Amino acid sequence: MEDLDDLYENAPCGYLSLAADGVIIKANRTLAGWLGMQSFELLGRRFYDLLNVPAKIFYETHFAPLLRMQGYFNEVALDLVGPDGRKLPVLANAAERRSSDGSVQFTRITLFQAADRRRYERELVDAKNAADRARRELEELNRTLEERIDAGIAERLQLEQGLLAEKEVARLREQFVAILGHDLRNPLASIAGGLNILSREPQSDKAKRVLTMMSQSTERMAGLIQDMLDLARCRAGQGIAIDPKPTDLRIVLEQVVQELQTAHPGRDIQSSLKIEDQVTCDGGRVAQLASNLLGNALAHGAPDRPVKVVAAPGVNEVVITVANEGHPIPGHVKDHLFEPFFRATSSAEKQGLGLGLFISYEIARSHGGSLEVQSDENQTAFLFRMPV
Repeated sequence: MEDLDDLYENAPCGYLSLAADGVIIKANRTLAGWLGMQSFELLGRRFYDLLNVPAKIFYETHFAPLLRMQGYFNEVALDLVGPDGRKLPVLANAAERRSSDGSVQFTRITLFQAADRRRYERELVDAKNAADRARRELEELNRTLEERIDAGIAERLQLEQGLLAEKEVARLREQFVAILGHDLRNPLASIAGGLNILSREPQSDKAKRVLTMMSQSTERMAGLIQDMLDLARCRAGQGIAIDPKPTDLRIVLEQVVQELQTAHPGRDIQSSLKIEDQVTCDGGRVAQLASNLLGNALAHGAPDRPVKVVAAPGVNEVVITVANEGHPIPGHVKDHLFEPFFRATSSAEKQGLGLGLFISYEIARSHGGSLEVQSDENQTAFLFRMPV
């Protein structure tokens, strides 16, 4: 038969019996062994004294009141403390035994070790907290992602609208330039013709000076109109129109140098033109390119230093170089030199639309060649390479 005393003493759970005042009057060996004590050492002690501080607070606020109200409770988590200070997590079930008049005779408490369960519960709590943090982070990520997507879409729409507006402005500007160029050529031709007629008639010295000044202004205006028309053709994808034919390039360049020297009598222009054979090219356009480069060098080079024009044959090419001394071109300026309407300086002394280098670049392209710039502390040089 089952030994009831042995079953009580060595049960797989702890047993306690408390008097009405909470003093332990009976405890089994299982509970004593968990606490590292003998059963008799527990007798006479209050159950309250076996609890750690949080468990004592819980005992006073929940355990004892619940037991008094309903006479029992189940699966209450407590922490016992042994003599060595080691904490023992347990689950407690309790039931009071009352007399006929309702007074408490004793309380029976059954204790089950709950270390593994507590660990599992903590892991569940930790996992839940981690899941909550991950959920909050995901919600925040989704929120910020939506904000970034909305901001990106808004920015893209703004850029597209700006691009469309810029394209429309460019189209209207180029259309205006083309129409303006054509509409100005006829009255300007009439003015030039009238000045030519007046220059053949006897005039006072003052009138001659005025006519000369007006003729120069008319030529300048004609050059500006031609630049605008060239720009319109380039923007329309037609490029600079050229009429290549065998040309004595040395004579063309000598004429350009002579014209610029006459216009700038106080400047030193040195030329070395070593092209003996004729070259197939558009002489007028090459002259325009050389004039633009030479005028640019005179405008931006050191006024007390010479400007050099060198033309020489290379391997299957002709190279024309225009160089001046002075301050080097900054890198951020060099990157935009060949763009239309770009001007390296806003000085009022530098006249023009900012099309000279752009048109020169397009003339070089139309000849199948290239135009490049090299600038350092020693000199700034533009090199036009044209295949032959």
